[in-house]
Amino acid sequence: MMNGQSDTIVIGVLAVILIIWLFYGLRNWLNRPVPVSLSGMQLNSDIPHSPVVDLLEAEGYEVIGGKMKIPLAFEVNESVYYSRLFVDYVAERDEIRYLVKTSRRKQPVEFTGPAIRDRFLYYLLLYPGCEGILYVDTEESSVKIIRLMDYEEDVYDGDDLS
Repeated sequence: MMNGQSDTIVIGVLAVILIIWLFYGLRNWLNRPVPVSLSGMQLNSDIPHSPVVDLLEAEGYEVIGGKMKIPLAFEVNESVYYSRLFVDYVAERDEIRYLVKTSRRKQPVEFTGPAIRDRFLYYLLLYPGCEGILYVDTEESSVKIIRLMDYEEDVYDGDDLS
């Protein structure tokens, strides 16, 4: 008789654990933010002809989207602050999408780690589905590909953090 009761208790405890696990798993899954994919992004079909478009096409890219404004809102101590980011174009090559930023005479880019981080990291984090950023330097007529690398121990060891 005791053997039948212990089986029922064990099954009941397992059922309760399973229900709790399913509840927390479902709750976490529902609250998880959905990463923004460039393939599902609403693109601006108005693509004005420019030297930037010509340069990208000469490099083998197809410009598939024009200038986009990305609205942002931040909450700080219950106050809301608004801002926006701008993407100049969206380009594609071999079915891989890139955000395009063009050089600005008044805002030159210094190609150092901290400067690249400060200038471009938020685009790469905002759209993890993109392969990278194409930086088009109109003065030099060049296209630079900026990608966020996967961390590898031999790339950076953090020795200068002391």
